[in-house]
Amino acid sequence: MMANTIAIVGRPNVGKSTLFNRLVGERKAIMDNESGVTRDRHYGYGDWCEKFFTVIDTGGYVHGSEDIFEGEIRKQVELAIKEADVILFMVDVDAGLTGLDQEFADVLRRTDKPIYIVANKADTHARGHMAGEFYALGFESEIFPVSSQNGSGTGELLDEVVKHFKEEGIENPDQGIPRIAVVGRPNVGKSSFVNLLLGEDRNIVTDIAGTTRDSIHSHYNAYGKEFILVDTAGLRRKAKVHEDIEFYSVLRSIRALEESDVVVVMLDATRGIESQDLNIIGLADKNRKGLVILVNKWDLVEKETNTMKMLEDAIRERIAPIAYPPIIFISVLTKQRVHKAMEKAIEVYENKKTKIPTSKLNEVLLAEIERYPPPAIKGKFIKIKYVTQLPTNTPTFAFFCNLPQYIKDQYSRWLEKRIRENFGFEGVPVNILYRKK
Repeated sequence: MMANTIAIVGRPNVGKSTLFNRLVGERKAIMDNESGVTRDRHYGYGDWCEKFFTVIDTGGYVHGSEDIFEGEIRKQVELAIKEADVILFMVDVDAGLTGLDQEFADVLRRTDKPIYIVANKADTHARGHMAGEFYALGFESEIFPVSSQNGSGTGELLDEVVKHFKEEGIENPDQGIPRIAVVGRPNVGKSSFVNLLLGEDRNIVTDIAGTTRDSIHSHYNAYGKEFILVDTAGLRRKAKVHEDIEFYSVLRSIRALEESDVVVVMLDATRGIESQDLNIIGLADKNRKGLVILVNKWDLVEKETNTMKMLEDAIRERIAPIAYPPIIFISVLTKQRVHKAMEKAIEVYENKKTKIPTSKLNEVLLAEIERYPPPAIKGKFIKIKYVTQLPTNTPTFAFFCNLPQYIKDQYSRWLEKRIRENFGFEGVPVNILYRKK
């Protein structure tokens, strides 16, 4: 359970998302993706008067007939009620009190948590007075006229809300928890993979999926570690969206990829590696993410003695020059190597954080360099005198030398190989820089 949580509930189009954006301000430590198809954000972090809190936006349901809403409203509100310490029930002064607001109120009456009615679009004094009609909903608490568009009234509202928070809260509850994104083409088995992990002896801490959410974040405890798994599957196609679904799945994968530490790319063993997979792998490398390649549906492949080796070689050939990701053959259906895959993803995360002591680096690498120094250019000899690892998110090594400008890429690739041979870094991109000594 997250400490200090505010949920914003209410019927569609009352301005929940605008208020949400105002409360989380520019601190966009957002757990959820901005989705190309259905909706934007779900979770964010805000602070007020030195209290930190999480905001849940239970936003945008698809418009249907009112009767479809009943079940949805209940689900939406119940989730928020369960999660939140304080509930902001948002209504719209412009539209006045509607039947749908009444339905929300009926569901909300069952909770004993503090509820504030937030009357939005009250951007003038006169419109603020119109908020009075919402007292008819029969809640004890006072009504807060606000304009989520220009922010008026939100300060007074927050002054009240934070009184309910006993503790200061955590600035960013997800700080330092590894985020692993599962990406790949539609139908490759991402959801089944994630569900298999979820379903088996997993301690799921939070997993809230809105009906239109399309990237689901789950907190897990497994193998003695906590991590956040982002499943980019589950795009429900809306009638409105006539464009190519591929486009959205790529877009969504890109967002999930950018927010994660380790990217698990799933391929289909029966189809091999396709151009979309190469794009995702290239993008993960460009963003300097940890990378693990899983080949799913391995149970469907006719096996001969070297099948695995041949397929692995074929994949490595296609993804060259990116040579560092581990490739694991799995079958979600028969549960073959699924846990190994997850353990590998966590190992890659640890590798990304590995720091090699400077003394060790110099002892090992300077000896290698002495055996095979950088080729001389125009009669000038290049001398590398010292190497150190910089304090960056991705393993980055600075080589100090007399003529950094003359060192060729080919030599950097050779150095990278030596670093990996001696120090590991499987699944992690390695950066090499030259500095003038």
